[in-house]
Amino acid sequence: MRSGGRAMAAGAARPCGGHGPRWALPLRPPLCLACAVETLRDGSASLVRKKHVVSRLHDALAWQALPVVQLLAPDERVCGHLIGTLFGMLHTVEDSGALDLFAEVLVRLVVELKSEQYLRCILDESQKELCKATTMRGSLPTFALLGKLADAIPGFADILVVEHSNLVDHMLMGLTYPNESIKAAVCYLYGKLYSSPVGTERLSAHFEERLCGLFLKALGRAQTKELQVNCLGLLKELLKSDHFVSILMNNSRTEEESENPDFLGGEHPLPLVLKKLLLTRDEILQAASAHCVAAVLVHSPSRYAPPFIHADVPEFLFECLSCNSEILIWSVYCCLLLLTEERLFFSKCHTVYGIESLVRSLQDILQLNNVELHKQGLLLFTEILKRQPVEIKLFTNRGVCIEAIDVLMETVNCPVLEVVVEAVRAVAAFLRKDHLSSPPVPYEELQKLLEAMLKRCADFSPPQSSKRHAGDLLFSVSQSHPANINRGRVPQRQGQLLLNTLESFRNACRLAVEFQSDPMAQENAFTAPNSKSKDTLSNFSEFLLRICDSLCIPMVMNYLERAVSPSMMEIFISTLNTLFTVVPNMRNKFSKKLASSSFIRLTLELKARFCSVQRVRSTWRHSLCVCRDVLPSLSCDCISLKGNPALNQACSSFLCSLCLSLYSATEKERTSAQEEQEMSELLQKGLPQLNYTVAESLLLLAEAPEPFPLDQSLTSHQHCFILLLYFAYTHGDRFVPEAELFLAIRNFLLSAQDRGDCPAPYILRAALYLLAVCQDKGRAMDLRSSCTIRRILDNLPDLSLVYVHCPLLLKLFLRYPELMGRFGRQVLRLWFTWGDCKQTETQEAGFGLSDQLNSVNPLLPLLKSNSSILLILLDLVCSSSVEVAWKVLMTLRIFLERNEDVLVCDLLRSQFLQILQQLLVESSSASLQANRNLPVLLSLLFLVQLRSKGVRELDSTDFKLLHQVSNLCGKCRPRDTDLLQPSLNFLYWSLHQTTPCSQQRAVAVLLSNVSLLELLQKVLECTWLRPLPSQPAYLSSEDALLCSGWLLVASLLLYQHRYNTEVHQTLSLDLTEVLNAVIFRKKKPVLLLVSIMQFLRAALRQNFSSSLLVIIDQNAAQGVTQPQPRLLQDAALHPLAMWQVFSLVVSLQNLLVHVQLQKDLLLSQAVVACLETLVEYLYVKNQDVALHVASQPWHRFLLFTLLNGGQKSFLQPEVLRLMTLFLRYQSSNIISQKEISQILREAAEANLTELPEATSHALHLFLCQIQSSHCQLEPAQSETIQTLLERLLGQRTTSVKHQDIVYPFAGHILSGWKEGILNVLLLPFFQLKVTKVGKQSGCCCCLTLG
Repeated sequence: MRSGGRAMAAGAARPCGGHGPRWALPLRPPLCLACAVETLRDGSASLVRKKHVVSRLHDALAWQALPVVQLLAPDERVCGHLIGTLFGMLHTVEDSGALDLFAEVLVRLVVELKSEQYLRCILDESQKELCKATTMRGSLPTFALLGKLADAIPGFADILVVEHSNLVDHMLMGLTYPNESIKAAVCYLYGKLYSSPVGTERLSAHFEERLCGLFLKALGRAQTKELQVNCLGLLKELLKSDHFVSILMNNSRTEEESENPDFLGGEHPLPLVLKKLLLTRDEILQAASAHCVAAVLVHSPSRYAPPFIHADVPEFLFECLSCNSEILIWSVYCCLLLLTEERLFFSKCHTVYGIESLVRSLQDILQLNNVELHKQGLLLFTEILKRQPVEIKLFTNRGVCIEAIDVLMETVNCPVLEVVVEAVRAVAAFLRKDHLSSPPVPYEELQKLLEAMLKRCADFSPPQSSKRHAGDLLFSVSQSHPANINRGRVPQRQGQLLLNTLESFRNACRLAVEFQSDPMAQENAFTAPNSKSKDTLSNFSEFLLRICDSLCIPMVMNYLERAVSPSMMEIFISTLNTLFTVVPNMRNKFSKKLASSSFIRLTLELKARFCSVQRVRSTWRHSLCVCRDVLPSLSCDCISLKGNPALNQACSSFLCSLCLSLYSATEKERTSAQEEQEMSELLQKGLPQLNYTVAESLLLLAEAPEPFPLDQSLTSHQHCFILLLYFAYTHGDRFVPEAELFLAIRNFLLSAQDRGDCPAPYILRAALYLLAVCQDKGRAMDLRSSCTIRRILDNLPDLSLVYVHCPLLLKLFLRYPELMGRFGRQVLRLWFTWGDCKQTETQEAGFGLSDQLNSVNPLLPLLKSNSSILLILLDLVCSSSVEVAWKVLMTLRIFLERNEDVLVCDLLRSQFLQILQQLLVESSSASLQANRNLPVLLSLLFLVQLRSKGVRELDSTDFKLLHQVSNLCGKCRPRDTDLLQPSLNFLYWSLHQTTPCSQQRAVAVLLSNVSLLELLQKVLECTWLRPLPSQPAYLSSEDALLCSGWLLVASLLLYQHRYNTEVHQTLSLDLTEVLNAVIFRKKKPVLLLVSIMQFLRAALRQNFSSSLLVIIDQNAAQGVTQPQPRLLQDAALHPLAMWQVFSLVVSLQNLLVHVQLQKDLLLSQAVVACLETLVEYLYVKNQDVALHVASQPWHRFLLFTLLNGGQKSFLQPEVLRLMTLFLRYQSSNIISQKEISQILREAAEANLTELPEATSHALHLFLCQIQSSHCQLEPAQSETIQTLLERLLGQRTTSVKHQDIVYPFAGHILSGWKEGILNVLLLPFFQLKVTKVGKQSGCCCCLTLG
């Protein structure tokens, strides 16, 4: 064999002298073409040699085709001879390898020669060969050759069909032959014929009449892959024609028959044939089958889908999704996507069967890097989710639903924008109640999905340039130049992503609303007892509201900076409208935030820009054209014929819901179901037609409806616009020029009055509020306008129907006399009645002074400019409820503190006198005690008197008031603290803040009132009768009354002694109880201790001998008839006992230590003053005892304790006054020269102007005591003392002198207010006076009593 092969090669390679070199082909080794042809024709040549020659010829055609063509083309005889030889060999050689080689060379040769005569030659020979063939087995090479020629030569199929149509009959016979190789060759050739338009047309009848059945039979019975593939190839070509598809699907049956499963009857229906191929494990055949199914369905899913569905083809398509072939998965996706257009696909529950396979397929393909496959799979998933009937649950297994959410989550986070867009569309379709109604609803997973979707959308959005209001954004876009808009246009895909995201979020909101009516969806029914689950509807709803605020709204606002899409805004606005019902308890808060963020303006701009219609009112069309030049926001397209019904309906519904929500939120106190219903009907009717710009709407307000045919419509538009402005302005969105709005509202009211129309109260309320807000931006209203408003309001049964708790509205009513005279009293009562109702939610219900300052400030300027308002307020004190009266009191109090107008005080005092006289004459004691407004009036009277800081002469009005108040006190009981507290304070003030002459008369008036003194007796006895308070620092109303009583009695005691006033009723007190109140002071309030010590000092200074005061001997009170023997010291100190003196001294020392820790200056001053008065009393009674008490070693330790406090300085008022006391009584063991020198040094170094008044006064007393005590001083020290005294004297002459008084004042605990709200008014502390004691000169500190 080896030697034979070499011989063949040599023979083919050696030069042929007979043929010449021109037949030599440039191969290695060279090949003589003539010899090659002769060898092929040589019957004696072996097959091996012939195969070798053909192989060399094949190489020559493959690599050197041009020389071969150049040799053969000129000689047609040689070409025909060679082609015929090769064709003949196809039918004489049985070797399949040789046949393939010969056919390939023959095809390549014909292709290279490019001559139709050779094609016709081959076709003629093929026809002859097929005709003379005794069996079809020998026709296989012919069919194979024809198929290869048709594949290689584009026009071959047309020539065969047109000129050799009888070959088709032989092909048809080949399909009936039981040889699948022949069938495969025939099907391949058929496929090439039907791929040609000419062949399709010529063979149409052939297929319908003869080929269709045979072909389906061959396809259905095909066993070899070659036949299956070639049949599918032919089928693919046939399915391109709707006619052939109709034939194949036997579409001649009626539609009713196609709905019947028996339609699949027959030997080999196409759906069953393709289904059989889907059952194979060959992914190529499965992909081809799915592709053919899709090719059928694409012509008409409604016509051709039912047979496939009845054949359960979708079931097997879903099963194919578990493969790894991307081509097969793509084909199945396409096929299923077409099947989704047929309702039978869903009603047969194929989607329920295959949804799990689809979800897992999506999970698998996400691991592949095939974006188009991702998009196609998500598109199929979306269509199934959208088209699935509501009555058939798609996700019967919660686990599959969770897997679907995971898939959506993963696709949403995909880095490819196109995939994210499709994923978000799938999310929108997924958020349906029937998809998620199987309990428990996976709220937590849905929250994560929505949050990821919104954040992903935000990632693709450019950053927002600035924080601007919603209305400003749309306004800026609408005014941008078109060229600028085009340059900054958002990419289309980003806009589509945002649109799909908003659609998904809207569906989520609607889902939450739908679940509100489903008890099973409220919370996870499988939650363990006593545990909380996050999978609840309330948490999900709150999440929607929260994420809308944090992500959704900012994204849309960011998008509005660059473009405005009506479809997108329609979804966005409708989403906001749905959110009102998602979380009902947050509706009011949400609506307020929307209104304050200019969403009313945004919605109006949207309606004006995209929903406006052709204007029909020619009367104001001209005005509109005039305004266009001055109002840039008015674009020309605003008056063109437009219409966007979906956006208009969404905006109108949103505005209606927003206004009604704001109404219920801001009008809680007077919300009327009827009024709310009327407002709802008005908004629903008028808002859809309110598509005007702001400038147009302002012009609309000024128009009268008579000239127009649609009067009712114009009035409705006016009222709607006023309501929108009202709700916008109340929340800070003032998007209309206030001067223009003021004129427009005024003209609206004038027009309404002129035609006799009275708008509804809620319209008047809005109009009045807008007038009030804009009143300072333009000229004041003329008389006609204010009178018009008065006449309109006169028609109302109650002013509260139009009242809004706003300082500017109060100013509007009190600014114009026409309104104030008619409605001033009503509006002021409403102002104080509504005061607490309009506090912020975080503010406490208690009425603190700081809160009151903030709430009454708007009224103070009005009071100052118009004093007649004071008379109205005084009337309110008497005629209104106690709460309103108390607020009026606080208002007048602050006004009096801030204004130095004495005339106002005189006016108020005279008015108070009239009121008190009327009350005392008309009322009995019981009715006075039940009058809840009287305590407030008395408090105000006291505050008016308190306003006069200096000493003044009392006039007749003052004495009348003094008489009336003292009589009122006599009619009260000790427990009437609310009446007695301000009354006693008033009497206390009348004794102190006046001249000595008036003071003497005032004391006489009070001491002549026996009932008053009896009351004071009872009040003082309550000090040791009432139980101890639970909190020592808490000054209750009873404690405050005790303080006032002790201070008033101390004052009366002092002034009675001073003026020797006649006494008609004495006061008796048990001295032991008084001392025990100071010595055993457990849990007594500080101010009560100060007041008792004030009384004790007054009694000590009079040596307990007064015609007003009777000191009760405790032993006598206990019934002891025989006097007990006393020590001489006790007798000298009578009525005090020695043990009481030492107990009192020790108690006062302990109080000083306690005061040092608590930093209570009031108590410290009172303790030191009491100690000074006590030593002074002892010095008068028994000098030895006084000196003994003053020189106690404990005093030095007390000084050191005070010096070791926070300041660590001698320049403290307590320290200086104590050292003054010790110097006065020569207690050298307590204070030494060293301490005196140190005090002088500190005083010399200190800045005296910065010292407190109490410290300066104490230092002055100390320096005077040093000079009078004849201490041994160095000259420098004496000079220092003199210098300091001069500086202190100059400082005291330049300072304003005033008298310091303590006023205990307990606030009233009103109904509805928190307990424990007390105001203690302390006018500051003490005044020190210098008195002479015995033979030695010294200073004594006392609490001022006059």
